[in-house]
Amino acid sequence: MADSLVIVESPAKAKTIGKYLGSKYIVKASMGHIRDLPKSQIGVEVENNFEPKYITIRGKGSVLKELKDASKKVKRVYLAADPDREGEAIAWHLAHYLDLEQTEPCRVVFNEITKQAVKDAFKTPRRINMDLVNAQQARRILDRLVGYKISPLLWKKVKKGLSAGRVQSVAVKLIIDRENEIKAFEPEEYWSITIQLSGAKQEFEAKFYGANGEKKELHSEADVQQILDAIQGAAYIVKEVKERERQRHPSAPFITSTLQQEAARKLNFRAAKTMQIAQQLYEGVDLGKEGTVGLITYMRTDSTRISPVAQEEAKEYIAGKYGASYVPEAPRNYSKKTANAQDAHEAIRPTSVLRVPEEVKESLSRDQLRLYKLIWERFVASQMASAVLDTMTVDIGAGEVLFRAVGSKVKFPGFMKVYVEGSDDGATEDEKFLPPLKQGDALNQTSIEPKQHFTQPPPRYTEARLVRELEERGIGRPSTYAPTLDTIQKRGYIAMEEKKFFPTELGGLVIQLMEEFFPEILNVEFTAHMEEGLDHVEDGAMDWVKVLDEFYTSFEKRLEVAEEEMKEVELQDEITDIQCEKCGRFMAIKMGRFGKFLACTGFPECRNTKPIVKDTGVTCPKCKEGKIIERRSKKGRMFYGCDQYPGCDFVSWDKPVAKPCPSCGSMMIEKNSKSGQTIQCTQCDYKEEE
Repeated sequence: MADSLVIVESPAKAKTIGKYLGSKYIVKASMGHIRDLPKSQIGVEVENNFEPKYITIRGKGSVLKELKDASKKVKRVYLAADPDREGEAIAWHLAHYLDLEQTEPCRVVFNEITKQAVKDAFKTPRRINMDLVNAQQARRILDRLVGYKISPLLWKKVKKGLSAGRVQSVAVKLIIDRENEIKAFEPEEYWSITIQLSGAKQEFEAKFYGANGEKKELHSEADVQQILDAIQGAAYIVKEVKERERQRHPSAPFITSTLQQEAARKLNFRAAKTMQIAQQLYEGVDLGKEGTVGLITYMRTDSTRISPVAQEEAKEYIAGKYGASYVPEAPRNYSKKTANAQDAHEAIRPTSVLRVPEEVKESLSRDQLRLYKLIWERFVASQMASAVLDTMTVDIGAGEVLFRAVGSKVKFPGFMKVYVEGSDDGATEDEKFLPPLKQGDALNQTSIEPKQHFTQPPPRYTEARLVRELEERGIGRPSTYAPTLDTIQKRGYIAMEEKKFFPTELGGLVIQLMEEFFPEILNVEFTAHMEEGLDHVEDGAMDWVKVLDEFYTSFEKRLEVAEEEMKEVELQDEITDIQCEKCGRFMAIKMGRFGKFLACTGFPECRNTKPIVKDTGVTCPKCKEGKIIERRSKKGRMFYGCDQYPGCDFVSWDKPVAKPCPSCGSMMIEKNSKSGQTIQCTQCDYKEEE
């Protein structure tokens, strides 16, 4: 007969934990939060120390009745929600509903859902941590005050359906600021000179470095011609050879933000998808004979800390799999990624390094396996020895002109045997071999290539870049990034094209109004300071009411000014000459979550919409009559299809190129890879670098 009730958030977690605890425990799920602020009103009594008015979430009646009934049949109730502010708040709301004593040690937390971790946690239950609860309450109330006070203003002055939030507003402003930087950017011309040299039975390349003993930049074609004239007929002699050994160290194990960034780079996952799959891996997967097991530790963390037990297990695995030389002299520990990191949990790691991805692949979906493999490899690599690279720098003289060749090769792969971190631009550190050269060697020039370049503007934000920027600036917390990015797209403030964020006219207008009337909301330093305040509440060093009061005093004054002075703005739709096929009215260009689309001006009587067709200029290779146009899937991913659909079902994820293959005449496509972009034929082996 069960004598204890355990409440977690989800059925998957309940199933996993239930198997570990045995028949003396009933494990049930609350299905997330059970109480929240009401949607129909602000739900905060500002004059009464920001007292929140919580109500039961609609639809939770049957769940709550089941939990209440179960609690009456047992001696003890344990609250085992996730080990963070949100989980602590869920536990607190449950304790209120179930009439549990405040002094009762009913809270159970674990960083990983494994049999040993769960059983150990139940040996040391604690009281609900009110500092954590108050930090969550303060954030919730703060966001409610901003959202429910500013949003009605935007509804009244601009249009319905808009919203403003602390983190989302800063995120949109960062995207707008970057777009303005790009527009204001003036490219500068510069040149390079690359020569091919032969010596020691091997060709290699060197680049212009300087002249007359000084490093020199080439700003124009005239500068280049001067160098070409100077080396005309000159002999190429090796002036200096520098060889050294360089170490490359592994990256720290994942925290929430770095996991989202790397999953975007390597797996093409959106932040929300990464967190959804990570939650599944954390809560437990049925591994057959081993049963249901949580495969990774808790995925909402800003700590790179690793437990000594996990480090020891990793050490033994690495030594057995790769050899003692791949084990560092001492276990690797990593410093906090940001100064305000809470360090409450471990880094994201596999619960056991012995569960190798290949051995559990049959129990995982394709995406679960890909994310688990990424986490597993990153963790194992983080505990391995550094890689050792031999580098060689060779200076080559041609008269008074100096060229430089740089080469490197891996002497000892170390952690690179398992994993190498990706980069936002897809660049990789390839080996460049140079022949054995020594001072005084004579070389022959086989070719020379002067090339014009222009400096490039700063890149637009991808999800990975924006998450990194928010994290580095101290904006938001691990749990906020994915929902923030989702919200600003749903509101139509930004659009995503080719995995990059673009601000919309609506987003620009809202931020302009916010900058005029609520500049502190958009101030990065101010927002980061607010986050620090919430962290101090969690630490017990600051009263949550004081944090809210400091903010609201000035915010209330700005609200009064905005109510009086903010002018009504009407967003004018761009009317096209395209007629609606359903009612005959002209259609207007609208901005949606996935970019611009056409909508009938007869709305709401006529609700016809259709995508804006972008012609690639390529004839369909299948039906030979239609044109290949840009299309979007239901999830917003761009693809290319025939405009004669459904008559012709040709589709391609790769962008067609408006020129036929010079070898066979077939359609060519653009292909992106780590080494750059290439154009290749869909039918033969023809390929060219861009």
